[in-house]
Amino acid sequence: MELKEQILLGTIQVFNKSGMKFTMDELAKNLGMSKKTIYTVFRDKNELLLTMVDYLFDNIKEAKELIIQDSSLSTADKIKRVLAVMPESYKDIDFRQLYILRDKFPVVYKQVEKRLESGWESTIELMEQGITEGVIRNINIPIVKMMMEAALEQFFQRDILVSNGLSYQDALDEVVGILVDGIVK
Repeated sequence: MELKEQILLGTIQVFNKSGMKFTMDELAKNLGMSKKTIYTVFRDKNELLLTMVDYLFDNIKEAKELIIQDSSLSTADKIKRVLAVMPESYKDIDFRQLYILRDKFPVVYKQVEKRLESGWESTIELMEQGITEGVIRNINIPIVKMMMEAALEQFFQRDILVSNGLSYQDALDEVVGILVDGIVK
């Protein structure tokens, strides 16, 4: 495994233990390497977190593409799964702590916002296909996209998940259930 990916995977582990307050010392100890080694790959915690955001979103995109290519699923099932996609390896990540990003790591938070708002092309095509097939009603797709983005952004802006005892996946499933059950015929 490449050193960069090893550090990213270790970051997920310490994030799950300590949340956003994890230190580079904790990360180095968890990885069994020196901080100096980590700093040969990442300039600072901010750069590490920025890279982590892209790493997580890239893996989500890959999982989304696998769903879209799965010929055993109906278009309606694909839409529901794509909107709620979370790679299996992310099931144990405590995303509820990400609301801290906005204040403590604003540059990283902006990257999360950017990634939430991009990469919708295949999902939009899938919804258009659903409309053409008649399995979802003729909806305004940009409104559905905006509703989904807004819901996810709220998860990252407030401690709503923590204060309600919800996991990120449970909350995501609930949002998707409400959205899709409102559009499926």
